[in-house]
Amino acid sequence: MIGEVTLSSGRTASYYVDARRALLRPPGFRAAGELIAAAAGEVGADAVGGPATAAIPPSCAALGAAAGADLVGFFVRSERKSHGLQRWVEGPVEAGTRCLVVEDTVTTGGSTVRAIERMREEGLEIAAAVAVVDRLAGGGDAIAAVAGGSYRALVTIDEIYPGRPDRAD
Repeated sequence: MIGEVTLSSGRTASYYVDARRALLRPPGFRAAGELIAAAAGEVGADAVGGPATAAIPPSCAALGAAAGADLVGFFVRSERKSHGLQRWVEGPVEAGTRCLVVEDTVTTGGSTVRAIERMREEGLEIAAAVAVVDRLAGGGDAIAAVAGGSYRALVTIDEIYPGRPDRAD
C-alpha cells in the first residue's frame, strides 16, 4: 500500500508491506513454507517460530512444507497470559530445542529481537533467523546481532518496490 502509515515500531512510512496478504494465499503459503523449511534444514533447526502473530503464518507454512520431518512450530508471546499455564513460549519446545526464528516483515527488528531474548531466557537455542520481507531499515542488522550473525530475508523491499520514495541511492 502506498500512503503514510504507522508501523508497529511507531515509525511512519510512505508505504506498507503486508506480507500476510501474500502468505495467507495458497501460492505464497507454499512458496514461503518451502523456503523456510529448507532454511530450517540447512541450520539443523528442530523448531520454527517467532513473535506471536508475525511468525504464525510463515511457521505454519514451513510445517506444511516439511511434512514428515521432525519440525515443530512455536510462537513467543509479547505478554504472558494471566491464566492457564502462563507461558511466554507456546508450542512443543523446551530448553535446548534448536530454533529457526521467523518473522513476516522486518523494519526495526524490535519484536524479533525481543522474541529471541525471551527464547534465550527460556533456554531455547537460536540456530538462525529468517524474514519473509526485509524493509532494509536496519532491522536485519539488529536481528543478526542477537541471532549470532545468522539472518537472511527471503526478499527485500528493493526487490519488491525498487522505486520506493524513501530509497537512499
